[in-house]
This record gives sequence, C-alpha cells and structure tokens, in this order.
Amino acid sequence: MAENKKYKVLFVCLGNICRSPAAEGILKKMIQEQGLENKISVDSAGTSGYHDGELPDPRMRQHGTHRGYQFDSLSRKFTSRDFDNFDLILAMDDNNYRNIVRLALDLESKGKVHRMVEFSEKYGHDHIPDPYYSGSDGFEQVLDLLEDACEGLLKKIKEQI
Repeated sequence: MAENKKYKVLFVCLGNICRSPAAEGILKKMIQEQGLENKISVDSAGTSGYHDGELPDPRMRQHGTHRGYQFDSLSRKFTSRDFDNFDLILAMDDNNYRNIVRLALDLESKGKVHRMVEFSEKYGHDHIPDPYYSGSDGFEQVLDLLEDACEGLLKKIKEQI
C-alpha cells in the first residue's frame, strides 16, 4: 500500500441506520485509539435508499453513546462507484452481500466484498442481525457482535498497511 494512501473500508447494511453506521463508529473509535487515522478511513452505506440523508436510528445512537461511541453519519445508498472508492466492503448479512455483489462489474470488485462475520473472533454467528424490529437486547447484541468483528477486522487491516 502506498505510503500516503489510506486503506478505505465501507460497511453496508440494508438502510444504513443501524448496523453499518454502528460498525463505522466502532471502527473509527478503534482507529483513533490506535492513532491510525492517517492510514485508515471508514464509511457506511445501505443497499436501499429508504433513509437517505438521515442520522442513524435513535435507539442505536443511544446504545452506542452508553458504550462511548458516536454514531453520527448520514445514511446513503451503496452504488457501483463504491467499488472504485473502497478497498474493502463489508456486508452485514447474506442479502446485503448478494445485493452488493450483484452490482460488481468485475472479479476485482467482487473480491472486495466480504461478510462482516468473517472477522469475528469470539462469536460464531453467520450474520449480524438487523435490530430494527427488536428491543434493547437486539441492539446490545449487535453492538457486541460488531465490537468483536471490528477488533478482528482491524487486526487484519494492520497486517496489510
């Protein structure tokens, strides 16, 4: 990786108001704590445009605040241009994965797409569940899963930069 080029990570879920902005905020905090802001950048998007321009779900923001995170990105829709702008694209579940890969124009682009749970170290879930229709426990579970996967992800990224 070029000395002055940042490694760019994009998290993707359905509406970009719960899981992906939470992952973005968690990884940003980890990056900041390790002094890697000049080496890694993070963003998030959704496979749908239902919530374009909106802040993350208030419940997710509240649960994140209790853990010391700031979830303040504005929702946007994933586009095929994102393949050119990011080194790694992480889907929260299989539907997100399929919707992202469907937009890939070549094998290189498709190769950038992975499932977030591939980086989990403590948990054996096959996806990051959408907490939108769940209660407080659902949001807490998602944050637990994302913290674990973000730790594993950051370890892998540090091996590459």
